[in-house]
Amino acid sequence: MNPLLMYSSAIIAIFLVGYMLLKNMDIKITLFTTGLILIYIALFAGESIPIANFKSTGVLFIDPLEAIIMQFKSMLTRAGFIILMLGGYANYMNSIGANNVTVSIATKSIKNIKSVYILVPIVFLLGNMLSIVVPSASNLAIILLATLYPVLRKTGMTTLTAGAIIATAATIIPTPLGADNIAMAQELVNSGQYTDMSVIDYVINYHAIVSIPTLIFIAVVHYFWQRHCDIRLGKETTSLDDITLEKIEEPKGSVLYKTVYALLPLFPIILLIASYLSPYSFNMSVEIATIISFIIAIIAELCVHKNIKKVLSETETFFKGMGNVIPIVALLVAASIFVLGLRSIGLISSLQDAMSNIRGNNLGFILPLILVIISMIIVFLSGSGVALFYAMIPLILPLALAAGITPFAISVPMALTGNLMRAVSPVAAVVVIVSGSLKVSPFKLVKRTSVPMLAGIVFMFILSIIVLL
Repeated sequence: MNPLLMYSSAIIAIFLVGYMLLKNMDIKITLFTTGLILIYIALFAGESIPIANFKSTGVLFIDPLEAIIMQFKSMLTRAGFIILMLGGYANYMNSIGANNVTVSIATKSIKNIKSVYILVPIVFLLGNMLSIVVPSASNLAIILLATLYPVLRKTGMTTLTAGAIIATAATIIPTPLGADNIAMAQELVNSGQYTDMSVIDYVINYHAIVSIPTLIFIAVVHYFWQRHCDIRLGKETTSLDDITLEKIEEPKGSVLYKTVYALLPLFPIILLIASYLSPYSFNMSVEIATIISFIIAIIAELCVHKNIKKVLSETETFFKGMGNVIPIVALLVAASIFVLGLRSIGLISSLQDAMSNIRGNNLGFILPLILVIISMIIVFLSGSGVALFYAMIPLILPLALAAGITPFAISVPMALTGNLMRAVSPVAAVVVIVSGSLKVSPFKLVKRTSVPMLAGIVFMFILSIIVLL
């Protein structure tokens, strides 16, 4: 393809997608549309659609639409299906009250700790663990504001310190149930170079070795930064009575009930880790772990309610939950169509050639650094921690191969950057929710979250380069 046509088309397309991200708009249709236009440009320039075993419909105008159908089918049988199942299970856990039991037990465990600043790192790490149960940063913040915030205030913790911890509760916990981890692991498997890669392999062997030390480091920075800010602020006058928060009902039941229901949201992870550590040749998929957990949850519900009709009718929430996460699957497909468009016009090949020039020059960190910086800027301005990463997933492996580095040196720091940087954006939903609930300025809250998160990004990137490059 003519280089001028290729670069001008790519620049306009990338600018359009970037504009939508910066305006915090839903970009799925933008990705679909720009990807389609790029494919049409390539076809009219005499290029072909770069999909393995793609068979033309015989009508040039219809071929790009056939490519979308192929991408949907491919995604729904891979990462998309796993994400749908996990969305259904999470919704069912919420419906039967298991999530509330888990959160309640976890938050009760800190009530006896009286030292305000010792609570800072403890609550930060606890909140991140709870994000496994409630993966949405906004939803988790709402729950913690209702359950944990009053406890923190009664210990003498200031409003801004408590708000900063809650706003940063959902960041980079290593979990095989995370949609971003699932999508990346599946992309590696489909490449043919990592056919034995499972999501738990990806999380334990690559994600966790960076994310866990980073979480501990951030917890320590939180301690010193919040203490420093409180000292400079002086005694805060805001009383707990000035703030009205939605109450969440305290779960009731026996010790056995609370124990079982507290474990149910975590049961897929328990099964996955158990199978991974098993001395026998046994590799359980996320789908199987989710189905087993779902069956156990239904049995638990039957034992509690002893009403088959009621319990079975409640299972409908599982399938409704699957529908709730369809937008995530659609975003993955839209991103793949956009990348397919860039491949069709030859831009990806051009980027691969450019990346190959840094091979052997000890400059392997340049590509991850550039992508991390871009992620920081986009997430800060848009407030979305995952959209850019999802859009980049199909590009990570080819660019890494061209640069002569492992894809993990790109995927891990880029994904972690997005999730950390979200709490630094004054327009991020979680920041808006926490600041609005606590009646403080988003910029004052961001001042409290920015230093721990930015320090964490720097620490995380250096560690990623050391252990993954």
